[in-house]
Amino acid sequence: MAETVDELTVEYTDEGVVTVKELDKVVLTKGAWATLIYRYQDFDRKKEDYGPEKYTIRRYQKRNGEYQQKSKFNISSADQARKIIVALEQWIGEE
Repeated sequence: MAETVDELTVEYTDEGVVTVKELDKVVLTKGAWATLIYRYQDFDRKKEDYGPEKYTIRRYQKRNGEYQQKSKFNISSADQARKIIVALEQWIGEE
């Protein structure tokens, strides 16, 4: 597990193949609780290629010097991401 926020990742390797490829990440909050949003792709073994970009928001808690994932929300498509952006822009614009 990661000791710092910068070490946190969703990238995963299985039998020498990167099955989850992290494309980017943004740290939304740091501290005892950290929140990050990731852009990533899953590897499709049948097609031997990476699929479409996906997004996930992960929440971590630091305990005993290491971050442990506590929750996640997967954004299922670019369309869903756009709808989230529109909703947030509307709500923030109301302030």
